[in-house]
Amino acid sequence: MSTLEWRKSSYCQTGNNCLTMAAHPAAPTVRLRESEDPGVEIALTRRALAGFIRAARGGRFDGVGQNREA
Repeated sequence: MSTLEWRKSSYCQTGNNCLTMAAHPAAPTVRLRESEDPGVEIALTRRALAGFIRAARGGRFDGVGQNREA
């Protein structure tokens, strides 16, 4: 049983497909998970998370997961 306090993204509307986030109290990490699959978490340092957010805002991941062989 997780003792983390999970918070839902403010961008999440309705339904269960939302990003949730929690700060780990005993480690310098932030945990992320999707509400549809709460058993899978990733842990990032705050610095790594900030870098990821900057890259996402800058469009670095645009098109990831799309088939480029069309």
